[in-house]
Amino acid sequence: MSDALIALRGVTKRYGSGASELMALKGIDLDIVAGEFVAIMGPSGSGKSTAMNILGCLDTPTSGQYLFKGAHVETLTRDQRARLRRRYLGFVFQGFNLLARTSAQENVELPLLYRGDNASVRRIAAAKALQSVGLGGWERHTPAELSGGQQQRVAIARAIVTEPAVVLADEPTGNLDTQRSHEIMGLLLALNRDHGITVLMVTHEPDMAAYARRMVHFVDGHLAKDEVNPHPITAAPAVQPAQEVI
Repeated sequence: MSDALIALRGVTKRYGSGASELMALKGIDLDIVAGEFVAIMGPSGSGKSTAMNILGCLDTPTSGQYLFKGAHVETLTRDQRARLRRRYLGFVFQGFNLLARTSAQENVELPLLYRGDNASVRRIAAAKALQSVGLGGWERHTPAELSGGQQQRVAIARAIVTEPAVVLADEPTGNLDTQRSHEIMGLLLALNRDHGITVLMVTHEPDMAAYARRMVHFVDGHLAKDEVNPHPITAAPAVQPAQEVI
């Protein structure tokens, strides 16, 4: 466990009580080493999203231990968990979660604004992050002026602008067509391979999970299978800079 960036020990999650009680997680043990690319899989109701929420410090376990860099996350206050998220974690969601009337630049700056960085630092870091996902020159565009794939690129730029240790991606390709999906996976692969960012990705799509080097399967609140992917995809279509449509 000393080598694990993240460790879950006997983690349970219970919702409700009495006749309406639901045990979403039933004693999960899981280690994640820094630099891994892990796909978290399972059918609806399996507990994978609950586990992701706990890993992302968006929820707390009913019992058990969650250690991040050796710190007991389950004992932290809400404010302490928020600080941990701001410092170490980046999030990518299926629905992009961009502010509709806000430019790409401003959307990407948001985590830095919450962190208290000044305007100059925010502007430079956001421009760099957008450039890294192929959206240099699109800083002033709003989500309505971007395709789904471009919106997800903005979301990834927002996730990495703080230079997090971990990116948690929840069905990041669920709203995209096949080509855009593989482009987004190429971005996540590059973040993991070239920048050493640990990637934890919830997906129900085997062709997307094929990019991960490890696959963790949840069934009925249990961790049913934890396996190494013997032949992970190591290359994906390059994300080309977006072009203006005239």
